[in-house]
Amino acid sequence: MTVGDLGEFGVVNRITRRLPQSAAVMLGPGDDAAVVAAPDGRVVVSTDLLLENRHFRRDWSGGYDVGRKAAAQNLADVAAMGAAPTSIVVGLGIPADLPLEWLDALTDGLRDECATIGASVAGGDVTRCDLVVIGVTALGDLGGRAPVTRSGARPGQLVAVAGRLGYAAAGWALLEAGVPLDSAALQEAVAGHRRPCPPYAMGPQAAELGASAMLDVSDGLLQDLGHIAAASGVRVEVDPQAFAVGEPVAAAAKELAADPLEWVLTGGEDHALAAVFPAEAPLPSSWRVVGRVVEGDGVLVYGREIGQPGWDHFR
Repeated sequence: MTVGDLGEFGVVNRITRRLPQSAAVMLGPGDDAAVVAAPDGRVVVSTDLLLENRHFRRDWSGGYDVGRKAAAQNLADVAAMGAAPTSIVVGLGIPADLPLEWLDALTDGLRDECATIGASVAGGDVTRCDLVVIGVTALGDLGGRAPVTRSGARPGQLVAVAGRLGYAAAGWALLEAGVPLDSAALQEAVAGHRRPCPPYAMGPQAAELGASAMLDVSDGLLQDLGHIAAASGVRVEVDPQAFAVGEPVAAAAKELAADPLEWVLTGGEDHALAAVFPAEAPLPSSWRVVGRVVEGDGVLVYGREIGQPGWDHFR
């Protein structure tokens, strides 16, 4: 069966039946709007789009992976403000001939990614569209903390990263090249493209540790650090020797005769967190120091020439 066989309200009912609600959702799907608790008195809000054949391909990713990815990239934005994600609402455009199995998998992916951090899908909307279009708005709670913005970096501070880098870019390159995925390492790299693994808990942790600036790595580390540099009026200097290249990224680079560090520094969609800390901050092992903040502007990488520093949606 397809979504066209069910009709709009049948599709809505099918989706909502698969969506249990977290404690933060006081009123879930079924009314004109959801009601979500805001214990802090402030709500962190972020929104993003995923377009078929632009951000994902159905011949490369199943519905479940697309659902996990759609939720992850928005929940990571909330965590990057130092907040704990509480819920998402989803706008969904789908073709009438979309199989119900794919829709169910998408719904389950959205639900399960939210569940990893105690959040839930609080509501949304659905309409007919020629391609699959997913608009996600994520909500979060600061828990009494000040939001960690991009403009708080100061000379003398350290730049650190939590989470994986280079996996999504390596996986995309493997799929684009049509390489047989005949090893666990190559399969893991592709899984990194299909389903990112943001370190959600590290966002509030960074705020508690005194982070003065932070963002999630969605368009490439160097490009995103450039946003911090511009907003803060400083220069960020990055040491390429400070990065650990994951085995799946290294394996993909060997297969494609590529430079794995290029993926680490400029690849997007891993949704790791990059933050700036005081030099004396007691950083746990989950944070890797990769650079420093100095006077000046822009981003400087020691000993390497970098072309395009990351992803640009209009290039």
